[in-house]
Amino acid sequence: MGSTTSKAQKIVPYRHPPAGWHPPNDFPDFVATGLRHPTQPLVVIPQTLSEVTGPAYGYGNIGPLDHDLTRQFPGEPLGERIIVEGRVLEEDGRPVPDTLVEIWQANAAGRYHDDRDQHDAPLDPNFGGAGRVMTGADGKFRFITIKPGAYPWRNHHNAWRPQHIHFSVFGRSFLQRLITQMYFPGDPLFKFDPIFNSIPSERARHSLISTFDIELTKPEWALGYRWDIVLRGRDATPMGL
Repeated sequence: MGSTTSKAQKIVPYRHPPAGWHPPNDFPDFVATGLRHPTQPLVVIPQTLSEVTGPAYGYGNIGPLDHDLTRQFPGEPLGERIIVEGRVLEEDGRPVPDTLVEIWQANAAGRYHDDRDQHDAPLDPNFGGAGRVMTGADGKFRFITIKPGAYPWRNHHNAWRPQHIHFSVFGRSFLQRLITQMYFPGDPLFKFDPIFNSIPSERARHSLISTFDIELTKPEWALGYRWDIVLRGRDATPMGL
């Protein structure tokens, strides 16, 4: 009986995020949203097994260097080496183990390894800008990468994106699927960026900013940044447009 009671106490009812926590589908200052959102009212679909379960990925699908973006090519990439570490958590703080976390980003000069990116900045032949890892039993993930550069994106006059890393998390089910962006502390471009400011809540925006961590920093090698991801609920990590 004691064991049953203990388990019951861990059940936390789902708490909807407050208004203004996630960015709206249509945000005029971010011009591209005008082409990305539905124009008709949404249709509510009852949840079935396909909505509450998700794809399962095993460690066998992950390469030994997938988490280390600085060692995926023969030479050393240019730029500031960093360590990014955090946890994937349920809304009640429990870790989410064995879930796939993927990242993609620009190089140190602010250019993506993609033919569609024609920004007048150098490509780095030793940096692909993509990585993935499975969370451990404690929900932790860890990437070694290069700090991305800011880049122009032509959304409006003199538009520049703050330094950021894109994250994709699959969670336990499709309802926990999350695509978002992690930013770096003290970026002067925050106040000019429509994507960052499309999130009305200041507290929600702040949750997308990583924290410098001297304990995570490796002496004479790489600075460390810590950032946790919360799937669903009142303190959920906001979606990235």
